[in-house]
Amino acid sequence: MRVIAGKARRLPLKTIPGNDTRPTTDRIKETLFNILQNDIYGIRFLDIFSGSGGIGIEALSRGASKAYFIENNRTAAECIRQNLKFTHLDADGVVLQSDVFSAFARLEGEEPFQIIFMDPPYGKDLEKNVLEYMSERQPSFVDENSLIITEASLDTDFSYAEELGFDILRIKEYKTNKHVFLKMHKKERL
Repeated sequence: MRVIAGKARRLPLKTIPGNDTRPTTDRIKETLFNILQNDIYGIRFLDIFSGSGGIGIEALSRGASKAYFIENNRTAAECIRQNLKFTHLDADGVVLQSDVFSAFARLEGEEPFQIIFMDPPYGKDLEKNVLEYMSERQPSFVDENSLIITEASLDTDFSYAEELGFDILRIKEYKTNKHVFLKMHKKERL
């Protein structure tokens, strides 16, 4: 795994051994960032279920002003810190080593992120849990302008998204997984 483009282009990234994380392949990462290329510069990026941090680091390399990484696994969180330091992007990266909902509590009061990416373990409905939290709590760090991208298995159902208050803007399918692009409906915030 490596950084595809930008300031840290071609630098290799460490991953943790074993099957605890499932790094996004370079080909899929490149396709994703080709879709996002005009929306990255100067933004705040949130990488949830970060693994080794490859997606958030790619965003920083391509010009995001700040990236936050949420990762519960201690070894993976340390791997993100090492990758940020190795790529010289550590000044703009914040690693929150905790479960996602504790991290969300710590982020309350922050300005909205322009892009929120999540790649949760498959088959556990964690993406639905995150979207339910955002819908019910309406935290400060997400609003109707935040693009939420979920990496999921091809058979993951998102039919509930509309009911939770999200529009599915696009679904990009690959051989074994997909990216689902969502935004919150515009509505009065509580």
